[in-house]
Amino acid sequence: MSKVLVVTSGKGGVGKTTTTAALGAALAKAGQKVVLVDFDVGLRNLDLVMGAERRVVFDLINVIQGDANLAQALIKDKRVENLSLLPASQTRDKDALTSEGVEKVINELRSKFDWVICDSPAGIERGAQMAMYHADVAVIVTNPEVSSVRDSDRIIGMLDSTTAHAKKGDKIDKHLLITRYDPQRAARGDMLGTDDVLDILSIPLLGIIPESGDVLRASNVGAPVTIAEPDSPPARAYTDAARRLNGEKLEVTIPTERKGLLDWLFKRRVA
Repeated sequence: MSKVLVVTSGKGGVGKTTTTAALGAALAKAGQKVVLVDFDVGLRNLDLVMGAERRVVFDLINVIQGDANLAQALIKDKRVENLSLLPASQTRDKDALTSEGVEKVINELRSKFDWVICDSPAGIERGAQMAMYHADVAVIVTNPEVSSVRDSDRIIGMLDSTTAHAKKGDKIDKHLLITRYDPQRAARGDMLGTDDVLDILSIPLLGIIPESGDVLRASNVGAPVTIAEPDSPPARAYTDAARRLNGEKLEVTIPTERKGLLDWLFKRRVA
């Protein structure tokens, strides 16, 4: 059964687009048919992370407004057969997103893909609300910092009250992904501990992504880290998170530093 997943956060710069690309690529590599949808109208970064910026001809707004059909706008990834991208418009604003148009596009994508992964803008404005409205599953991305966690709590409230599932009395399946986790800073008490974040947000932990230059290097070459650096610690963490989304029961580990190297030691709860 097809699932619509929104990758969201309250705060910008926490790694939503990186996460969308990495999880989507990992799911596609595992045999799932995946489409990534960029809802960040006016900025449009997902195509850059996917290395597809030069292939964009039509976009989400063109499809919504009837200037192109879905087949014309979808960009198939050249590296992973089951992975596609529906880019955002860089020349329009978020007011071009209409409820009817978004619903039509999402329903058509549901009929063609196993996973429809929506890359949401940060915050609670129109683009973010549109991205999360039809979601069955949500990945809330947060850094282990007070402001990021506080804003994520607001997003959880919106997911529980303003989405299509909420209006029917249902709950969206919510997961927490902690990004940019630095074991040295955590040891010094310079960032929130994992337990602190979980106690505040009270949703299942999907994974912990360690701070790593591998993520930036992958983005700079236009590839998800799960494709460009598949054996790196962040890629392994994203791949395990994707497996959990697919229903596998894997323990979540906290990255720790020993003698200057990242090890994977302490067991966490299952997502």
